[in-house]
Amino acid sequence: MLIALVSLDQRWLDKEVNFARCVELVRVATEQGCALVVFPEMTLTGYSLDMPSIAESADDSLTMRRFLELAHDAAVEIIFGACLLDSVSGNPQNTLCLARHEGVVSVIYSKIHPFSFVGEDKILQAGSSLGFANVEDLRLGCSICYDLRFPEIFSAMTPHCNAMINIANWPSRRVSHWRTLLIARAIESQLFVLGVNRIGTDGNGLQYEKSTMAVAPDGAVLAPVFFTDEIDIYDIDPDETNRHRTEFPTVRDKRYALYRDIFGGNVC
Repeated sequence: MLIALVSLDQRWLDKEVNFARCVELVRVATEQGCALVVFPEMTLTGYSLDMPSIAESADDSLTMRRFLELAHDAAVEIIFGACLLDSVSGNPQNTLCLARHEGVVSVIYSKIHPFSFVGEDKILQAGSSLGFANVEDLRLGCSICYDLRFPEIFSAMTPHCNAMINIANWPSRRVSHWRTLLIARAIESQLFVLGVNRIGTDGNGLQYEKSTMAVAPDGAVLAPVFFTDEIDIYDIDPDETNRHRTEFPTVRDKRYALYRDIFGGNVC
């Protein structure tokens, strides 16, 4: 299965320019035969807490409609990020969405761990449930940026997935953490981990370097079968997760019932 991971050079808060570039890159991916295209966090704006500029209603989102039409026209599945107002609370959330080629778009996951270091927890409502998506034989567990630092949610998703994805705006100054954590999540959960990070410079002057990665269930960093400055295409065999777990079954030895007991009485 061919998957395109897009290290988009996001133009700050410019949805028109960013979407036009997404259209071009989706065309490249489909020409190479990809079944899935994945874009970084807050795809059409870059990571920002300027809610008046970026937040859209989940019930009437132009960003969602645009990616829905793009997925339909290109006959490909597309994962993208957006800041959407929760339809119940009205509060903004950092979300991961999936547009399907048959004409359906939905919010798959809302970021569970707001980045309190920059005050995200005071502006964006935290998600409260895990997110999963099936694309052909790929069963994806979903996460966004800062979530990568919290192995608990990845462990919880492990029995239900053969791959996990993290879409991010992860600055260069901490990129060594990004690379290390992607590999760690793959090793501990024995599945594919796909990390999609932006490139370029954002409106706050933060630098981002090419660090999008695909990691195999054994922790090996995969080489793309096709790449440009902004796109890396990987050939993923979802069955490899089951083969690796059978040959070296550490996931089988997880003791979830005990972990629940430990956390139940000892969480600060």
